[in-house]
Amino acid sequence: MKKVMLVFGTRPEAIKMCPVVLELKTRKGISPVVCVTGQHRSMLDSVLDAFHVVPDYDLSIMKENQTLFDITSSILSAIRPVLEGEKPDLVLVHGDTTTSFAAALACFYLQIPVGHVEAGLRTYDITAPYPEEFNRQAVGIISRYNFAPTAAAAEHLIREGKDPGSIYVTGNTVIDAMRYTVREDYTHPELEWAGNHRLIFITAHRRENLGMPMHHMFRAIRRVLDRHPECRAVYPIHMNPLVREAADEELRGCENLHMIEPLSMIDCHNFEARCYLCLTDSGGIQEECPTFGRPVLVMRNTTERPEGVESGVLRLVGTEEETIFRNFMELLEDQAAYDAMAHACSPFGDGRASRRIADLLETGKCEPWTAG
Repeated sequence: MKKVMLVFGTRPEAIKMCPVVLELKTRKGISPVVCVTGQHRSMLDSVLDAFHVVPDYDLSIMKENQTLFDITSSILSAIRPVLEGEKPDLVLVHGDTTTSFAAALACFYLQIPVGHVEAGLRTYDITAPYPEEFNRQAVGIISRYNFAPTAAAAEHLIREGKDPGSIYVTGNTVIDAMRYTVREDYTHPELEWAGNHRLIFITAHRRENLGMPMHHMFRAIRRVLDRHPECRAVYPIHMNPLVREAADEELRGCENLHMIEPLSMIDCHNFEARCYLCLTDSGGIQEECPTFGRPVLVMRNTTERPEGVESGVLRLVGTEEETIFRNFMELLEDQAAYDAMAHACSPFGDGRASRRIADLLETGKCEPWTAG
């Protein structure tokens, strides 16, 4: 029996890895072991609870005011005895977090094969997103198995010299996750407040956007909402005090916008499914909203998901106030422009990515994923 350890530590990783855990548990030829680092704590735990996943190991590394130095060194020290004791045949890590980088590096030191879920996303600017772009490229150097979510991601790996035989296009496991989380009978007080009005869902928190870029983003949003009082906007605000200061300065007093505390995974997915459009600088939301035909304005200068832009489900609008304002206004006032994005085909998955990964690990074969 093949022993497969899954290592993750943040909420976004957990959302995308828990469906893989659940699928591997159904396979007779695989013994899954779950190790969480606790890079995020309460946010991680809420996702584990939602999927009913109980970790075999919890490194619990999170501490107050932790830095990237703290996270990396703590994981390297804490995971070594776990890997040496379990001796897994393969370790799966996800995406681009410091947990993924540190866990993959530990496996490299111990010569344990690594499988990279959501491999091949690239901006080729290691400062944006920071530190994620470095992390994902570094994990790619180490990985023996590369589970690319799209054909475009696979092409990045091939151009970088990866063995094509190590690359498998599976779709993105976040689409699998939403099959568990989005509910027809879901209710929330903020959705009741929005009623039948067009709901605008906002997220903003990226490190590289702190400072003036974030102020520009919020100013553009405020201007549009002031011109469209019939809309209702909900912004689950990040815990970072710098984000909160900027939001308070620019958005305070906007009567048709509610700044609320961070939402759980289930809440977030259900808001995405019910919104009219989304403005975000996040990563996963770029994949999630198009599943429901919700246009996404990406408030970043680069995206590692260019296939979303090419297919028309995403629009990259940067962080300049006028550009965000113009694009946001267009989607509210030009129905044809809105429909073109809402009706475009999402390139990110069909809800069977976890099955493909499990098939590959168990039998070495799986059905291919092709968008459209």
